[in-house]
Amino acid sequence: MPSDPRDQAAVADRLADSALSDDLSFLLARANALSLVSGNAALAAHGLKVRSYSVLALAAEGVRPSQRELAEYLRLDPSQIVALVDELQTRGLVRREPDPGDRRANVVVATEEGAVLAAAARVAARAAEVRVHASLTDEERILLTALLRRIAFPG
Repeated sequence: MPSDPRDQAAVADRLADSALSDDLSFLLARANALSLVSGNAALAAHGLKVRSYSVLALAAEGVRPSQRELAEYLRLDPSQIVALVDELQTRGLVRREPDPGDRRANVVVATEEGAVLAAAARVAARAAEVRVHASLTDEERILLTALLRRIAFPG
C-alpha cells in the first residue's frame, strides 16, 4: 500500500472508474478502514485503539455491560472482548463486577481513572471523525449517521 498520500490519491484516481467503486459493501469497508486508521492514530496518544476505546467508552457510560453484551454489540468474538477487558483492567481503567442479574456473569465498569481517560479519548476520537468526514456537510453527516444506524441496528 502506498504510504505517500499523493501516491494513494493517484491509485484511487486510477481505479475510481472500476465497478468496485459502485459496490456498497466495498465502499463501507473502505470508509471503515479509513476511519479506523484515523481513529487509531488519534487514540494512540491515550494508549488506546478503536476497539479498546469502544469497550472503555461503554464501560464509562455507566450501562454496566456484560462481556457477552460487549461482544454482541461490538460484533467481536468473545475471546477478543476478554483480551480487551484484561488489557484495560491491567491498566486500572476498568474492573469486572458480578452481574446482579446473572451470578454467572460479570459486568464491566470503568474506574475513576478509566472514566477520565474515556472522556479525553472521546475528544480525540471525535476530532478524528470530523477529519474523516470533512468532505460531508452537516446535513450529509446527519443523514449518513441515520442510514448507518438503520443498517447496524435493523428493526
